[in-house]
Amino acid sequence: MQNRLKIFTWHIHGSYLYYLSQGNYDIYIPTKPEKTEGYYGRGETFPFGSNVIEVPAGEVKNMQFDCIVFQTNQNYLSDQYEILSDEQRALPRIYIEHDPPRQHPTDTKHVVGDENITLVHVTHFNRLMWDSTSTPTRVIEHGVTDSGIRYKGDLDKGIVVINNLPARGRLLGHDIFMHARKNVPMDLVGMGTGDLGLGEVLHPQLPEFQSRYRFFFNPIRYTSLGLAICEAMMMGIPVVGLATTELSAVIENGVSGFIHTDVEYLIEKMKLLINEPQLAREIGARGREVALKRFGIKRFANDWESLFAEVVTKSKAAVAETV
Repeated sequence: MQNRLKIFTWHIHGSYLYYLSQGNYDIYIPTKPEKTEGYYGRGETFPFGSNVIEVPAGEVKNMQFDCIVFQTNQNYLSDQYEILSDEQRALPRIYIEHDPPRQHPTDTKHVVGDENITLVHVTHFNRLMWDSTSTPTRVIEHGVTDSGIRYKGDLDKGIVVINNLPARGRLLGHDIFMHARKNVPMDLVGMGTGDLGLGEVLHPQLPEFQSRYRFFFNPIRYTSLGLAICEAMMMGIPVVGLATTELSAVIENGVSGFIHTDVEYLIEKMKLLINEPQLAREIGARGREVALKRFGIKRFANDWESLFAEVVTKSKAAVAETV
């Protein structure tokens, strides 16, 4: 029986790490008592399996891994030199870029400029916009599990799922949310929602909670394709959002959801969905068909298993040539 690959990374995005852990390999994550970014450990929010293994940060250098996965600039520029050994830093390396560039949208050079590292983008839009210089790039689109919970849509209102929306401003569409909510009833859930929202709904409880809302609204102007959108589509919840970044290449307007850059147009479509529950069900069902084909967890896990095997095999072959 072939040994399972040992992948080292940091706990950055809990939901992404959970979906990444659905593959046939073991993931090791560092911990610190102060639980600073990336060092939280497994936590208690996500139902991680036994293949997500905590390692105290001070003991990481004594472990054997097959591949190192960076997920933030801090992982790449600082953390690796703090907790990894020289030998570990020479292992096959992958950098997962979760976002589009925050500075200039087309002329920003990625922090990784190394032809020996594979840069994985989570959307084609992100790869298109980043200047990756000499770094080889891949796109592995999101994959989400099917919770088994289906759209009910019996509440005549929409739901928005964004953490810390008041503090994140125009980028995440705080102003758009405030304007839309004056015209259409909708609830906001997420950490740090303050007086604007209902507070946090933990990831395992979110499918049942949001299933009753008539539609899912995404007011975000400029970010990556949110996993929350993929999860909503997988449930059959009709999605309404801005036709920006990757979402414009995921939803067909009027068929599998409603997208536009005109917020007033989107508000009218939200009102339409509230007034016509059957249309909402039909739109949501077509959105689910898209999610099943594009964001299935099996495809996602297979993509990662293949990439890990590829970079590890390539590295071993390179080492063999030098012997």
